[in-house]
Amino acid sequence: MKITEKLIKSKLSEVLDPELNISIVDLGLVYKIELLKANRTKITMTLTTIGCPLFSLIEQEIKSKLKTIGLPNEKIEFELTFDPPWSMDKMSERAKAMLGI
Repeated sequence: MKITEKLIKSKLSEVLDPELNISIVDLGLVYKIELLKANRTKITMTLTTIGCPLFSLIEQEIKSKLKTIGLPNEKIEFELTFDPPWSMDKMSERAKAMLGI
């Protein structure tokens, strides 16, 4: 199976925010997916709030989902950023509907 940005995004859409129980993709937390040299992948993402204590849970779930498509944990890099800061505007219509917004 060839690992593509589309495939990675699809697997990331299976990762749920532990508090809201909505996909991190639908929440707009994933800013960028990059396929790097040596089969490495870099995921640039944010959290709903600075200092959110749940990143380690989200990170482990991401690694677990990406492992199912053959991407080993040591090949995944994370860049956690708050620039630009997350806002509800980044949410998909599906996520807004789930939250009644």
